Amino acid sequence: MTDTDSRFAVLGARPGKIVAVHLAYASRADQRGRRPASPSYFFKPSSSLAASGASVERPAGTELLAFEGEIALIIGTPARWTTVETAWSHVAAITAANDFGLYDLRANDKGSNVRSKGGDGYTPIGPALIDAVGIDPANLRLRTWVNGELAQDDTTDGLLFPLAQIVADLSQHFTLETGDVILTGTPAGSSVVVPGDVVEVQVDAGERSTGRLRTTVVQGERAFDGTIGSLPAVDDRQRAEAWGSPEAAGLGAPAAVLTPALREKLSRVPVAALSGQLRKRGLDDVTIDGVHALTPGRRFVGTARTLRFLPHREDLFAAHGGGYNAQKRAFDTVQEGEVLVIEARGETGSGTLGDILAIRAHARGAAAIVTDGGVRDADAVAAVGIPVFAAGAHPAVLGRRHVPWETDVAIGCGGTTVQPGDILVGDGDGVIVLPRGLAEEVADAALQQEREDAWIARQVAAGHPVDGLFPMNAQWRARYESERNA
Repeated sequence: MTDTDSRFAVLGARPGKIVAVHLAYASRADQRGRRPASPSYFFKPSSSLAASGASVERPAGTELLAFEGEIALIIGTPARWTTVETAWSHVAAITAANDFGLYDLRANDKGSNVRSKGGDGYTPIGPALIDAVGIDPANLRLRTWVNGELAQDDTTDGLLFPLAQIVADLSQHFTLETGDVILTGTPAGSSVVVPGDVVEVQVDAGERSTGRLRTTVVQGERAFDGTIGSLPAVDDRQRAEAWGSPEAAGLGAPAAVLTPALREKLSRVPVAALSGQLRKRGLDDVTIDGVHALTPGRRFVGTARTLRFLPHREDLFAAHGGGYNAQKRAFDTVQEGEVLVIEARGETGSGTLGDILAIRAHARGAAAIVTDGGVRDADAVAAVGIPVFAAGAHPAVLGRRHVPWETDVAIGCGGTTVQPGDILVGDGDGVIVLPRGLAEEVADAALQQEREDAWIARQVAAGHPVDGLFPMNAQWRARYESERNA
């Protein structure tokens, strides 16, 4: 019965639904290298709830169970088509929550998080409620400790989307009913925990507090059965995101992420300048050759999301080409600011995308699409508005030359290797791949070189010969430095 079930005791009843926000805090978004333009959501089952003091199992055969301290909103009165101004009046209380996730199953869920975040005990909540009346939703504090060490500390002032906006937005799509729970996202600091770790989450509203929501991680004894469903699978990208950074995951020095500041720098740097700087650092094979913008004058900056096609084979296409195949999954899950990069082996004898998929990528906020294959419905694709760089146009459908095979793996596109998370820049000269660890350094050097080249161009336009000026000898260098520092 609900009134004796400890999982729902703090709420008073079993909630009808639990809705969770994907990226919500600026600190977390910057850590991931992308800032969404609007909130997005997923559902968690009410069976995932747990009380303070409970344990959460890390299933046998898995390694990446991560915590996410969050503020939970409890709906008091039903909300449908409410405004931002009135949305908070529908919230009865707030409390602490922990949105545990098993990254080993994340790739299989493709954004739905059904298995990766829906496990029993994956949503501890409590231990006490704070009445929403009279508190300032823009001034709530969230903290998380792991084994007594502070891991997360942020306030709702750092949210990308105010709490009232989240309530109002959800109410546009379905009725928020009394007792429903909204998990409002986690700030930077989320990481992996292992059996024996104790995670505590606390929310404060001024002098009022939820107290610490306490969960102990234990080792599960049962493993998943591959004859029934998909098995856990991890790669370095999942490890880096679960731990919070490549360094924390033991993958080496931290690589640069595409922060808004770095994106702005790269948006001002020509691909040719980046190519020159990479060559100085011993990197020549970093251009995606043979691709051109469908619409001249387009440029982009973004992080790579990869899709791989294999050569066509009738039996493999029958098994992998229909239904919700890898191509459709890639376009359905590409994130804001990402570049969908398609390995088509330089084969232009069929399309690798058409206008419908281009529209889908554009609607999800993708930065661009790059394919070393063909584009079908090329004029319609160009009209969508998303930058598309391709090797050519062709009227044939995918199955004439390709089998959609897999996503989010290292691929070869236009003669160079592209890894998920690499930074890509494209303009009229083509597309270049920046290793993340060099991106900031190369961008700064390229901007400096652009300033020098612009100064040299002005001297040449004034009638000076290029000898000794391009490149600058000591005399010209001294003059440039003098004018630059004047």
